Amino acid sequence: MAKGIGRLISLGIGRETTRGTAVTPNFWIPFSDLDIQEKDEKALDEATVGVIEDSVGQTIVKQWAEGKWKAPIGDRHFPLILYATLGTIQSATKSGETTVYDHNISVQQSAQHQSLTIGIDDPLSGQDYRHALGVISSLEINYELGKILEYGVTIKAKKGEAANLTPSQVAENKFIHKHFTFKMAADQASLDAAQAMNIRSLTLKIEKNIDEDLALGNLSPVDFLNKQLSIEGTIEAVWQNETDFKQAALAGTKKAIRLDLVNTDVTIGTASNPRIKIDLHKVIFKEITKAVKLNDIVMQTLSFKAHYYLSDAKMISVLCNNTVSSY
Repeated sequence: MAKGIGRLISLGIGRETTRGTAVTPNFWIPFSDLDIQEKDEKALDEATVGVIEDSVGQTIVKQWAEGKWKAPIGDRHFPLILYATLGTIQSATKSGETTVYDHNISVQQSAQHQSLTIGIDDPLSGQDYRHALGVISSLEINYELGKILEYGVTIKAKKGEAANLTPSQVAENKFIHKHFTFKMAADQASLDAAQAMNIRSLTLKIEKNIDEDLALGNLSPVDFLNKQLSIEGTIEAVWQNETDFKQAALAGTKKAIRLDLVNTDVTIGTASNPRIKIDLHKVIFKEITKAVKLNDIVMQTLSFKAHYYLSDAKMISVLCNNTVSSY
């Protein structure tokens, strides 16, 4: 056991092949913030034993772990985060390539999306842990100027089991704001031909509404179940006309939007680039505000909500390109 700083701790994730059975993490995440804690609930024994003191003890009645982390969006591990968030992935070799792969990710119509094992390698305490049955409660992606683009997740998992982990850090391709393209069109099929639009920032948040599956005979939840999936976000842009956003917002007009990250500084395979493309098939803007300050550029801020679009039978679709063959 030793004293030290948080940079010495490593965070890993692995896809579970049997739900709730821990695996060895195969992606080690270069996080910027980590807070995963063991939790428990205790029942108070208030039975009297002939004295005025209020209790004679407490007994643990539930154990689990929960927490969050933030990390740069990496082209290798982030598709696994998206897979665990949405539930379904289909992987295939990209057309024209032999070592680059298309990973198409979409929503699984199930209460049991892909589970992960969360690994914590902790040289400070001298004990590593694996948390099985890790599920993503929420995912937030921040597209911002002047930063390496990051995401944040909240998770729930089983109580940690002791492990002996050996982190293996692999360099990933990351993304900055110059790699980002924003498009908006009448429908998802029109996004390819749509012209890119200039925005200052965008935040996308996916909520899973996780519920614990508790059962007699078990201290730990036997499962964590996702309920309704919701997607919302905010956009900030320079105000320049009413046709960019205002008219659609005030009319309640549906739009499709694309959030496309392509690292054009890196070539993978023959002629491909690391990519994470997110399409929202039906978006309706909820609110628009225009702040006017005398000496500042006039800005507009919009909030939006994504909806399931019957014509496409989708709310969201994701395409990732990298050199990982499968997840």
